[in-house]
Amino acid sequence: MTSQGGHRWQFAARFRRHAYGWHPGPAVARVKEAVGEIRAVARRDPVLGAQGAVAFLERVSPAIELVDSSSGAIGTAVYNAVRELVPIIARAPVEPATRQGWLDRLWAAHESEEIPYIESLGDYWGDLCASKETASAWADQMIGITKLALSPDRSLRGFYHGTTACLSSLYRAERYEEILAVLEIDTIWAYKRWAVLALRAMGRRAEAIRYAEACRSPWTPDGEVDAICEEILLSSGFVEEAYRRYGLRANRRSTYLATYRAVAKKYPHKDARELLADLVASTPAAEPKWFAAAKEAGLYDEALSLAAMGPCDPRTLTRAARDFADAQPAFAVGAGLLALRWLVAGYGYDITGADVRDAYESALRAADNLGAGAATREQIRGLIAEGDAGGFVARLLGDELGL
Repeated sequence: MTSQGGHRWQFAARFRRHAYGWHPGPAVARVKEAVGEIRAVARRDPVLGAQGAVAFLERVSPAIELVDSSSGAIGTAVYNAVRELVPIIARAPVEPATRQGWLDRLWAAHESEEIPYIESLGDYWGDLCASKETASAWADQMIGITKLALSPDRSLRGFYHGTTACLSSLYRAERYEEILAVLEIDTIWAYKRWAVLALRAMGRRAEAIRYAEACRSPWTPDGEVDAICEEILLSSGFVEEAYRRYGLRANRRSTYLATYRAVAKKYPHKDARELLADLVASTPAAEPKWFAAAKEAGLYDEALSLAAMGPCDPRTLTRAARDFADAQPAFAVGAGLLALRWLVAGYGYDITGADVRDAYESALRAADNLGAGAATREQIRGLIAEGDAGGFVARLLGDELGL
């Protein structure tokens, strides 16, 4: 595909209708490549980059219709692509007529897709409009059907693919009271969050938080409610209240270490020891999972205490023993001994002899740095004799330890 200026997009040939078969791997890779190509072009030519983004979003859904989406990989890839490409389109400095043409094309793609891969475009429709006037015009086009779709009369209401786009456009146009009026009926969080945002924009922040809290249900993502309420409090200057009420929950990530980093970044005034204690208390019976967070915070005694409270991944402990053998040898010895303790107890996934040797040698290296090699060997000998006599660890280390 050649666009204005004669640019030829590499992704265009790879996104033909039904270009990909059942396996998601190739499609995911090509989506990521396309986003990378568009971003690279947008850095030197914002308008051309936006043209490419529009063209990609037009093509992506028909191209991947046959891809197996059960793993969520392709859906996530496209969702992330939308999130990255929307700002490129929104920021492009173009005339209203050009932007209207882009919006018409994106709307046609959004409306016609068989599988809703670019459905999240609706969340950003107001941003894509780039001006209050354009957003208001789009809201006027969609609000009639949106009101019917959200009608209290069940014979009228139903799904309308443009509901979120309408709410987003109303928000960009600063027509906040209309958002509240449209959402007076009970509906889903994906729509009602716009009422929370509208209340916040109107300066009714306490009411916005109460509204969001009232939306909680088994079908409402608690993390999203926590995040929006936290943001309202933070933007109002109520930092301590935001931390106490929402900070720990709103910043949960895929790992405990990532969660600690997210909370610490958002609340840099918090003492690391206090923050760690609060996080540990928020996840009962998961104390060992916070070992890596405590280690990163430099709370070495706390890290060892946490790892001793329940089964902790031996490989994680061994890495700590190996990495800190020189800088923090006392901590490294403790981590190595705990790794062996949990190995003796039978914990760890797909443990091999190499894992046992690694834990043993890492602990001894750190112990030698402390001048405590003999005492540490004796501790290991007692640990194995008490818990693994004749077992896997004993067979591997028995001769060396005289067992």
